[in-house]
Parts: sequence; structure tokens; C-alpha cells
Amino acid sequence: MTATVWHEIFNFTNYGELLALVRNSIIAGVALGIVGGLIGVFVMMRDLPFAVHGISELSFAGASGALLLGVNVVAGSLTGSIIAAMLIGVLGSRARDRNSIIGVLMPFGLGLGVLFLALYKGRAANKFGLLTGQIVAVDTPQLSWLIVTGVVVLLGLLIVWRPLMFASSDPEQAAARGVPVRVLSLVFMVLLGLAVAISVQIVGALLVLSIVVTPAAAALRVATSPWLVPVLSVIFATVSLVGGILLALGGSLPISPYVTTISFLIYLACRTVLGWRVAVRT
Repeated sequence: MTATVWHEIFNFTNYGELLALVRNSIIAGVALGIVGGLIGVFVMMRDLPFAVHGISELSFAGASGALLLGVNVVAGSLTGSIIAAMLIGVLGSRARDRNSIIGVLMPFGLGLGVLFLALYKGRAANKFGLLTGQIVAVDTPQLSWLIVTGVVVLLGLLIVWRPLMFASSDPEQAAARGVPVRVLSLVFMVLLGLAVAISVQIVGALLVLSIVVTPAAAALRVATSPWLVPVLSVIFATVSLVGGILLALGGSLPISPYVTTISFLIYLACRTVLGWRVAVRT
């Protein structure tokens, strides 16, 4: 029994031949690691992990609706994410309002997505993949969508990085100095929506937090430099994704358990390092 379970999780028979099947997935993993790692820093600074989950549910609903209608799934995912991000950004200017809006959107998006999948009569793997990711699901058109969207997010972050960093660390002081805090918030929510949408294509809607939140949370445990934190966050996210893809290739499970486990272990290691530093200082 134990051997059978282990074989399900790790099976490297003909592994070299299988690597060719995940070329697009590995490229997508690297691109997503960069995007998720960078935007995750601001997610943590602005206390928006809950928003990530809310956006992912609407992204799931959009992707499910597109699957049902037979149109581009990535476009559906992007549409759902942008709608959710705009609603949260416009209606949730205060933390309490934001959490209420997210709490309303999450069950609605999940319920809508489940309805669309229940009506969909195609392959079961397509349904399951929207929730937990698929190892070989990234075809060339999807990869193109992902890379183009990722470039848009990166360019957007590059343009607003300095004022967004200021507004995220001290919003009251930034507003007093004339920084358009509310506009930056809306811009960031749109960029976050795009990042979540492409994340759903790899790890599924239920576990996007492991890419957009956990790596940045780990980086913040071991670094304080405004430049080192995003660098470590990108490294942690990329290692989690690419490592998860390579491990999943040798088993029969979805990709998400591997990615989330690596991401969580990195976070635990960073917490251990932080604890060790505190113990040394005292």
C-alpha cells in the first residue's frame, strides 16, 4: 500500500522523455514566478492576501464560463479577475468595506464557477484543472497569453513602483505629499487581477495564495531591504513553481500539492532563520 502511494506521488520512469511535455509549463512557471513574486510584496505590504483569494474565485468563474461556452479560457479568467479587482478597488476603499466585498464575492464566484462546471459536459480533467492546476495544460496559445499578460503586469509595476511603495508603506504621509493614493490603489488592483488570472492557469483557483502570498511572506521574514525582499520573493516563487512542475511530472497527482508544499517549506525555513536570528541577538 505504501509503495503504491509513493509511486503515485513520485514516479520517475521515463522521466527524461516526459520533460519535453512540460517545456511550456516550465517557461510559464518562470514567468509566473517573476510576476507573482514581485506583486506579492505589495500584497503583503497592503494587507491584501484575502483579496487575492477573492479575485481568484471570480477568475475561476470566468474561466469556467469560458470553458462552458467553448471560448478562450484564459480570456475568461482575465475577465473574471479584472471585474473582481475593480469591484474590490472601487467599493472597498476602507479595510472593513474591502473585507465585506471580498466575503460577498468569494462564495458568489465559487458558486458560479461550480454551476458552469456542472453544466460543462467535456473532459473531467479540464474541470479539475481549473481548481488545482494541470501539469501539461499550458499550450502555446495559453503561454503567449500568459507571457503578454505578465509583461503588462511587470511594466505596470515598473511605472508605479516608487509611488506605490511609498503609498503602501505610509498611505497617510503619501497622500499628504500629493501622491494619488486612490488612483494607485485602483491601478494596483487591476495589476493584481491580471497576475491572479495567469496564476490560476498554473496552480488552479484554490491555491493561488501559494504563489502570490507565501513567497513574499517568506522573503519578509529574512530580509528588510526594499530591494532584497522582491528579489528573494521572486526566487522563492520561481523555485516553488518550477520545482513543483518537475516533481509533478514524476507522479500522477495535480501540480498544486507539489507547488504548495515547496512554497510552505520555504516559508518554514525562513521563519526558522528569523527565530535563530532573534535567539542569537538575545
